[in-house]
Amino acid sequence: MKQQLDAIRETAEKELENIKTTADLDSFKVKFLGKKGELTNILKQMGKLSPEERPKMGQLANEVRAFLENKVDEQTKKIKDIERNLKLASETIDVTMPGKTAPLGHKHPLSIVLDEVKEIFMGMGFDIATGPEVEWDYYNFEALNIPADHPARDTQDTFYITEKMLLRTQTSPVQIRVMEKQKPPIRILAPGRVYRSDAVDATHSPLFHQIEGLVVDKNITMADLKGNLEQFAKRLYGEDTKIRLRPHHFPFTEPSCEMDVSCFRCGGKGCSFCKGEGWVEILGGGMVHPKVLKNGGIDPEEYSGYAFGVGLERLVLFRFNIDDMRLLYDNDMRFLSQF
Repeated sequence: MKQQLDAIRETAEKELENIKTTADLDSFKVKFLGKKGELTNILKQMGKLSPEERPKMGQLANEVRAFLENKVDEQTKKIKDIERNLKLASETIDVTMPGKTAPLGHKHPLSIVLDEVKEIFMGMGFDIATGPEVEWDYYNFEALNIPADHPARDTQDTFYITEKMLLRTQTSPVQIRVMEKQKPPIRILAPGRVYRSDAVDATHSPLFHQIEGLVVDKNITMADLKGNLEQFAKRLYGEDTKIRLRPHHFPFTEPSCEMDVSCFRCGGKGCSFCKGEGWVEILGGGMVHPKVLKNGGIDPEEYSGYAFGVGLERLVLFRFNIDDMRLLYDNDMRFLSQF
């Protein structure tokens, strides 16, 4: 038994010197000091010894165990030092190295064109106005001279929350809210999100953006509307851009018109984009209806005004020659990174 203990001590000491990792050290402890280890197996044979030999062999076995445990502790410290140094070396940061450049974002095409439109009209003396997207039926329809039986008030076209509350279908309600709180002269631009019950396709969406313009003062005429819209078109699409006004009907303006601009692709000669007409329709407007002025608390005998509304998405599609409105909302970085 003494020879076996001496052999275990010698073998274990040699193996211990070659151990370099914590995992190997754990295996070593199981092999020699575990419950089924070699030293434990020797101690299980103590019952076969005579009473005189047991104390001596027991003392020797304890010495071997203590020796191995001390060696394990020493090797554990060495391995931890080695592993710590290796980790520090692998995680060393060279503060003199240049940092990695983080990719910077940029404006969405909707924001690019909206900012351009704001800048154009603010340069003409307009202020930016906003209003709630959850709107009362009164501001969205009644105050704008849209009667209860008008098709635009159909539940198939409008997202109603209650009988009298809805998601606004246009930014025109901002006109009434501003007129209620502010006396003329009024020159505002009201951009914002609007909602209509449309199926999603290349040119329609249940959520889109509209830009509403309103001017109210003494002696405002259609000539003022035409002049400002012409200036707007030339600033947005180029000095060679021409406009034309066509008669139309809107409940909240009288007279009303739609505005076309000369085709951006063919310069008015006619192409597939403008369907051979040379003109592209971009917005509607007209003189504010006297009833709308009254509903806003303004005397139509003393003041007159004009209003116009344009879809931001339409401007963006024309501005960048995009043929599908859905691209503006897909968040595809391959598309957005082009702007």
